[in-house]
Amino acid sequence: MKIKFLYIKLAKKIKSLAEKSSPRWGVLLIDIFLVLNAFIAAYLIRFNFNFHFGNYRLLPQLALIALLAFLSFLITGSYKGIVRHTGLYDAISVTKSAIFLTSFLIIIVFVSRKLHILPALNIPLSVIGINFFVSVFLLISSRVIYKAFHQKMVTHLKSPKKIIIHGAHTGKAVFDAILATTNPPYQVMALVDERPEFINKSIHRKTVYPPKKITKKFLIRNEIEEVIISKPEASSFELLNIANHYLDLGLKIKTVPYINEWLNQEAIQVSQIKELNIEELLNRHPIKIDNPVLKSDLKNKVILITGAAGSIGSEIALQVLHFQPLKVILLDQAESALYDLQQEFLAQNFTAFECIVADIRDAKKMNQYFQLFKPDIIYHAAAYKHVPLMEENPYEAVKTNIIGSKIVMDLAVLYKVKKFVMVSTDKAVNPTNVMGATKRAAEMYATCKQHDTKETKFIITRFGNVLGSNGSVIQLFKKQLKKGGPLTVTHKKITRYFMTIPEACNLVLEAGTMGKGGEIFVFDMGQPVRIYDLAIKMIQLSGYKYPDEIAIKITGLRPGEKLYEEVLGQNEDDLPTHHEKVKIASLPPINCQDVYEKINVLTSYKDLSNFEIVKTLKDLIPEFVSNNSIYEKLDVN
Repeated sequence: MKIKFLYIKLAKKIKSLAEKSSPRWGVLLIDIFLVLNAFIAAYLIRFNFNFHFGNYRLLPQLALIALLAFLSFLITGSYKGIVRHTGLYDAISVTKSAIFLTSFLIIIVFVSRKLHILPALNIPLSVIGINFFVSVFLLISSRVIYKAFHQKMVTHLKSPKKIIIHGAHTGKAVFDAILATTNPPYQVMALVDERPEFINKSIHRKTVYPPKKITKKFLIRNEIEEVIISKPEASSFELLNIANHYLDLGLKIKTVPYINEWLNQEAIQVSQIKELNIEELLNRHPIKIDNPVLKSDLKNKVILITGAAGSIGSEIALQVLHFQPLKVILLDQAESALYDLQQEFLAQNFTAFECIVADIRDAKKMNQYFQLFKPDIIYHAAAYKHVPLMEENPYEAVKTNIIGSKIVMDLAVLYKVKKFVMVSTDKAVNPTNVMGATKRAAEMYATCKQHDTKETKFIITRFGNVLGSNGSVIQLFKKQLKKGGPLTVTHKKITRYFMTIPEACNLVLEAGTMGKGGEIFVFDMGQPVRIYDLAIKMIQLSGYKYPDEIAIKITGLRPGEKLYEEVLGQNEDDLPTHHEKVKIASLPPINCQDVYEKINVLTSYKDLSNFEIVKTLKDLIPEFVSNNSIYEKLDVN
C-alpha cells in the first residue's frame, strides 16, 4: 500500500509538471541533444556499429552539429510548439529544421574539401544523409511519445467520480454501461431504491440501500460526489422528491434519457448520462398526441398562425407542419424572429409554408391576406404578454390584445373560417393587471362572436407559464446564473404553473379538434411551483451553493402582479373531456350587447387616457381588480 501511495504521489507530480507548457529553452536543449545522438547513431550505422571511425574527429564535429542545430531550430522555431499538443504542423516544422541542418552541413563539408581547410570537419556525405533521417525520426517520435505519455498520465490519474445510482431496475443497465467503458468516468459505490424487492440485494457486488440510508455521513465516508437518477419512468412529482433529497445532501445530480430513447439500442451509453435540468423537475413527460381526428382536420388545409415567430406560435407551426397541411401562413410583425423561423423550417426541408410580415392591427391589410389565402383554420397566438410593460402601456395592450384580436375574429366570420383557436392565459382569470384584462376581454369577444355565426367555431385555450418561452422566469434565472447572481424573485410566496412549450401547443391542437365552438379549454398544469423554491433548485442544479455562492434577492411585486395564478374565474367550474389534461370551463352567461358596446368604446382608445382605458376595462370585466398598481384607485367605490 505504501508503494502504491508513493507511486500515485509521484504520478500526480509528473502530471502537474506535464500540465504546464514545457519551457521553450528546455525543448530546444532536448532537440539539440537528440540531434547529437542522431549524429552518433549515423556514424554507427555507416560503420556497421563499429566504434572505430578511423581518422574522423567526432568531438569537433559534434560541436559543429550542436551549433548548426541551434541555428536551424532558431530559424524554424520548431521548439516553440506545445509538445503535448504535437500535430502535423510540428512534424513539418522539425523536418524543416533537419533540412536546414543538413544543408548547412553539406555546404560546410564542400567548402572544407574544396579549400582543404578544417580537415576535422570532413564528414562523410553518407553520414550526413543518415543523420537527416535519424534526426527527423527522433525529433518527431520524441514528441509523439511525450504526447502519448501525457495523455496516458492525465487519463490514468483522472480519478473516476464516486457516485451512487438511484433506481436499481434501469440502474443496472447504467452500471453495466459504466463497467463496459474504457477508463470509466464514474465509480459506483452503491445503488439506491425505494422498492422492498431491491433493498439489500447486490448488483455487481454493490449493495442496494433504501434512501434513508443515504445520509451526509454515508456520503463523506464513501467520498461520493454525484448521484445518477436512473428512473426514466418517474413522474415530475416523484423526480422532484428524489432530487430534493439529494440536493439537500449537496450532491450533484445527473439523470438518464427517457426509456424509449435507449431501449432500442443494445445498451445505454455513458455519454447519454446528463445533468438534470429544472425543466425535467417541472414537467417530466410531455404529452404526445396521436389523434386521427386532428390529422384529418389539418391535412390539406390552409392554416393561418398569428404571432407565428413567438415561442408558442412557432411551436404550433412546427407541429402543424407535420400533419401535411396544404399551406401554413406564418404571420408576425417581428421581422428578424420570423426570418429565423423561416430559415429553421427550410433547414428541416419544410416547404408548405409562407412567411408574412404583417400587423394584426392593420385591418385593411389583414383583409387582403384573408382574401388571398382563405384560411380554413386560425391559431391566434399574437399578443403582448409582459405584465409590467402592459401595466405602463395600456394603450398598446388594448390595441393588440383586444383590437387586433377583434380584427382577426371579424375577418374569420366574414370569410367563414372553419375554426378560430385563441391562445389565452391564466392571467385572464380574475385579472389583476391590464394584460390579463385585455386577454379576458378578447375571450369575451370570441364567446360573443360564437353567438353570431354558425360557420366559424371559436375555441379558447388557457394555460400558464411555459418553460423556455421568451421572457419566462426560467430564462431570466439562467441569465442571472451566468452572471454570478443574484437571482431575483419578486415575492417569497409567489407561485406559478408551468408547462413545456411542446406540451402546451399539443394541448392547443387537441382542444382545437375537440371544440364544438364557444368553449374555453383549461389545461391541467399540475401543482403550482413556488418561484423562490424554484430559484434555490436552479442554483443547486447549476452546481452552486445557496446562499454562500449565489444569493436570491427579493425585489417586491411588480405592477399588476399577483401571488397566485388561477385557472378558473369567479362563478366558473370545469367539465371533463376525453383528454385527462384538458377540461372545459363552465362559464356564466355574458351580456354580449354590453361586451360589444364596451369594446366599441375601446376602439376609440386613441382619444382615451390610460386611466379611461383601464376604467372601461374594469366596467367590462367586473372581476378585474388591480394589484400593486396605480390603477387601484379606480377600484375604490
